[in-house]
Amino acid sequence: MTQTYAGIAWTDEGYRVEVLDGEGRRVVEPSRWSGAQCRELIAWLRDFDGGRPPAVVLESTNGLLDGPMTAAGLEVYRADPWLLPPRPGFGSVPAGLLAERARTAPGELARVTAEGGTLTGRAEEYFAGVKRGEPIVAELTASGRCFERGRRDDPRVALTFDDGPDPVFTRQVLDILDRYGARATFFCVGHHVAALPDLVRRTAAAGHELGNHSWSHPYLPDLTPEQLREQLDRTAETVAKVTGEEAPTRFRPPYGALSPEVLAALEGYPTRLTMWDVDTRDWARPGPERIAATVLESAGPGSVVLMHEGAGDRSQTVAALPSIVEGLLERGLEPVTVAELEDHAQRSKG
Repeated sequence: MTQTYAGIAWTDEGYRVEVLDGEGRRVVEPSRWSGAQCRELIAWLRDFDGGRPPAVVLESTNGLLDGPMTAAGLEVYRADPWLLPPRPGFGSVPAGLLAERARTAPGELARVTAEGGTLTGRAEEYFAGVKRGEPIVAELTASGRCFERGRRDDPRVALTFDDGPDPVFTRQVLDILDRYGARATFFCVGHHVAALPDLVRRTAAAGHELGNHSWSHPYLPDLTPEQLREQLDRTAETVAKVTGEEAPTRFRPPYGALSPEVLAALEGYPTRLTMWDVDTRDWARPGPERIAATVLESAGPGSVVLMHEGAGDRSQTVAALPSIVEGLLERGLEPVTVAELEDHAQRSKG
């Protein structure tokens, strides 16, 4: 059986896919997919050539597809920056080039796993960068420019959801929150905001807070300062255009990847970093019971809880959410937005 390679590039309009065979020939004409068509794209790849899917090749500024694709059983690889030519100012390298790199040098690519996620094989580098950035983050937190949690005497908790909107799971999350009258903060990726504007408007209209989570969920250390700020600017502008409200200034970095270099690129940029003190690790799909238990065992007054509603199968998070909200309420902890926690903390200081 001849191996085929599907390079997937992202642009401001969606995804572009190009499939090559082992000789470098196009197998089909290049295709385009919107950010709302992730499931359709996965189905197309799984059914490709009578059920013989190509090896999928992404690069490190495309952090929205590896999760759902590995969960669907596809063979996914990451081509790192040192294997590729410089990217354009906004977007990834071309899809055909990604497929060609996989064809000519497959041993140099990183095989992405469900356990390791997008950064499979780069975890040591990631943790080292975060460690180097910790003193700077501590200074920013002390000065009020980074928010991790509220006051421990505030009987409220901020539930936060990253990587949306998603055409299926965001609706389910919103329905559950509405049932309990709970508010939350949604850190959106611009790629999905542009594709699913009605969901963003529904989220804002329900009284939830919208935050910035970049455009394509990149590994931030791989971006130039200009590329990083372009990711934030485009997302903020798109959210503002969709909602008709002010652009969000609250920013949560993908993977929490705050190296000194990333922090230097954000210095002076009009954004408020927002982190968390309770990580559910729901992206690893440990089961609804484990997700709920993590929150209810770890969250206390003022906590900020990290969950996900997009860029993967979030059915376990949805299944866990009623138990999470009910458990918090039973403990006298009201689910609110990050902004409400932060406002209380600032007023208490004053």
